[in-house]
Amino acid sequence: MLLTITTTASPATDLGFLLHKHPGRVQGFSQSFGTATVFYPEAGDGRCTAALMLEVDPIALVRSRGKGSPDFSLSQYVNDRPYAASSLLAVALGDVFRTARAGRCKARPELPGQALPLELRLPALPCRGGPDLARRLFEPLGWEVEAQALPLDEGFPEWGESRYVGLTLRGATRLADALNHLYVLLPVLDDGKHYWIAPDEVDKLIRAGEGWLGGHPERGLIARRYLGRRWSLARTALARLAELGDETEEELEPAVAEEAPAEETAADELATALAEAHADGVHGTAPQGAEVSGGALVEGVRAPETAAEVAGTEGSEPQGKSLSVRRREAVLAKLEELGAVSVIDLGCGQGELVGALLARPRFARVAGMDVSSMALTIAARKLRLDRMPDAKRARLTLFQGALTYTDKRLKGYDAAVLMEVIEHVDPPRLTALERVVFGHARPAHVLVTTPNIEHNVRYEFLTGLRHPDHRFEWARAEFAAWATRVAAEHGYHVAFEPVGDDDPEVGPPTQMGVFTRDQRS
Repeated sequence: MLLTITTTASPATDLGFLLHKHPGRVQGFSQSFGTATVFYPEAGDGRCTAALMLEVDPIALVRSRGKGSPDFSLSQYVNDRPYAASSLLAVALGDVFRTARAGRCKARPELPGQALPLELRLPALPCRGGPDLARRLFEPLGWEVEAQALPLDEGFPEWGESRYVGLTLRGATRLADALNHLYVLLPVLDDGKHYWIAPDEVDKLIRAGEGWLGGHPERGLIARRYLGRRWSLARTALARLAELGDETEEELEPAVAEEAPAEETAADELATALAEAHADGVHGTAPQGAEVSGGALVEGVRAPETAAEVAGTEGSEPQGKSLSVRRREAVLAKLEELGAVSVIDLGCGQGELVGALLARPRFARVAGMDVSSMALTIAARKLRLDRMPDAKRARLTLFQGALTYTDKRLKGYDAAVLMEVIEHVDPPRLTALERVVFGHARPAHVLVTTPNIEHNVRYEFLTGLRHPDHRFEWARAEFAAWATRVAAEHGYHVAFEPVGDDDPEVGPPTQMGVFTRDQRS
């Protein structure tokens, strides 16, 4: 694989000072997966080109992945890695041009701060999203982008285009910025990394993205792909960018929760989502003065999406509404129908339902409780709590708590909502949750939504449960049996409603139980 960097600044050979590589020498650098070579095809006062060529040793690459790799197929040895730019080239670039990326030059300290006319060429680059994605990523950074899809076979044009593009970038910028753009965006375009993604990748992304990533319109996609679709790491990275002042909170959060682009297939998204642990499974601490009910804290944080929703396979209408949107709309409609004026969202997550409740003045008091302090912090940012008008702010309460602890702050609401929460609770802890919500808080109404496992057969790529943190998923009869028992034990009666398209064979994707307290109890 090959990268060329060309400048026409005068004298153009200053490029050698910036890269810390002499134009008159060919230099090789050993990598764990092959050899990187830097050489200069041309070096004159008017024009200078530096080339980084990476020769990949497929056997060394397999060995570097460690003994735990589950893939023993021939594709480990026969693939496109020696020929197409990818995370391998990004790693080599980061190593070979480390000082240049940092913007340092002892011999000519004034050079790194100067914008140079540059041309970067990558003859073959895997790009899941095609030329359009390459333009979306590089044009906001000031580059003139020439991206051309490469044919599968020039001799057979009827076969169509491949997933590779030939990419040329032209613009005037600091060389350090240009190298950092490539370091971050090459694996984003390829949408894959050859090595295990650890939490320290967030630090690498923040450092390489300093000054440009926070304001990039595709920062959510960049963070998600660069961090291997590890949702918790992507949220952490974007939150840190906001704290650094690179972006305002209201622009940050939509990027965190953005839908997967159309070119990202359901199969790929689902495979990634099912492989990840639940991002918000954080043990909290008991609120001061809280009474323990049933033992351990519940990791009852609502996940940002179920695996099927991440994959784009779960319950959508012709209008394109996702199941999560339809679920929220169903809960809001039912709360209005019940005449609730004060509502508490138990396991509020990042505050989607809380925000929707605040947008409707009829709900005079709105509360959100979650076991995860990080989720509450993100919710506060999304709701723009620090800039919220006083009248609206007076209606809202956010606090940390757990559903296995009795807490006086849970009392006094017309309705409580547990939307996609109970399936994240270990079955032995359900009794504690029941006691806290229905026995201690005792709102007039409780709305509970949970996945209908019978409907899972309608998701083509789904195997197992819809989310890796789900402790269980119930069929309609199982949910009805649980809800009927809880209602009888605590003085409620319950009705059931479908959410999403009600399939005549397997029922709706989500089932909702509406509990109403018996006034005689």
